[in-house]
Amino acid sequence: MDNVVLHRERSIRFLCFAAAAVGFALILQIGLNANFAVEQMRLTGLEQGMLEAFRETCGIFALGILILIAGLAEPVIAAMALVLFGVGLASVAFVHQYYWLVIINVIWSQGLHVWFPLPNSMGLALAEPGQQGKRLGQIQAWGALGSAAGLFAAYGLTQAGVAIRPLYILAGSAAIIAAACCMFIPKQIRSARPRLVIRKEYGLYYLLNFFEGWRKQIFLAFAGYLLVFKYGTSLKTMLVLWMIVQLVGWFSSKAVGRLIDRVGERKVLVFYYGFMTVCFIGYAVISNKYLLYGVYLLDSCFFVFAMAITTYIGKLAPTNEKTLTLSTGIAANHIAAVSMPLSAA
Repeated sequence: MDNVVLHRERSIRFLCFAAAAVGFALILQIGLNANFAVEQMRLTGLEQGMLEAFRETCGIFALGILILIAGLAEPVIAAMALVLFGVGLASVAFVHQYYWLVIINVIWSQGLHVWFPLPNSMGLALAEPGQQGKRLGQIQAWGALGSAAGLFAAYGLTQAGVAIRPLYILAGSAAIIAAACCMFIPKQIRSARPRLVIRKEYGLYYLLNFFEGWRKQIFLAFAGYLLVFKYGTSLKTMLVLWMIVQLVGWFSSKAVGRLIDRVGERKVLVFYYGFMTVCFIGYAVISNKYLLYGVYLLDSCFFVFAMAITTYIGKLAPTNEKTLTLSTGIAANHIAAVSMPLSAA
């Protein structure tokens, strides 16, 4: 194995470690979110919707931030973003007033949303020709593994009597570890030129991201909240549901990545959104909480198919436009993500 291959493998390994640590941190926030909102903060549906809307505006601002700091090495940008994510997430442990909850959530969310396009951009830059789906699947699989580890740790600590708030400190610490991992990724991977990338030929990519923003927020903002608020689902049960999701993600991400490389993005996305339609109908008509647990699991597990949106634009956009194009797509995603909780609340 020559030096180029060894260098690539080492770089991808650190990127995977960073993705795993971010997965550990983020899944704790997601797994704890509904119970924290209902049991600790006593939020109403309107307050929950407003909180999600404020938090998701960071996805729009992230594009402007990336434009402003374009030209820096992407691993350095990633490390700075993850420090902000980690410090903000750990600070949730000390919040008791709603307005402070909004402020702290905006802080950590901004760091997270600057990070979001970077692992895919760095993964595409490091991938061998024709292996983009495989490499993105590998990164996503490590993210799922880190998420599963986070959930097992949270469940074990909860069983041992640890309260919900210290778990946010654990999550923030994992994000700081992810930032350290990014510093071992080659600094030659640099962000795109400082200009907004909006092209007519990328229109379908922007539209798919917009729809994905609505799909994501139906799940993140209200599905878990519904299970806790209406059906009294305990924190331990929510953590178990998310454990199952992440284990499925670990086993399926690489396979889905290879499937995208083999059959193409169109077939994968048609199947994905067709199945999501069935899930959303299930949320509307099913009242049995155990059947809803099943819908919730299926809804969560199918997020992995959305990587086809990234591989699609990865084939269209030139290397010097990938990061800002991915960021523009994320901005479109978050325009939908901001409007959806407000309209639903």
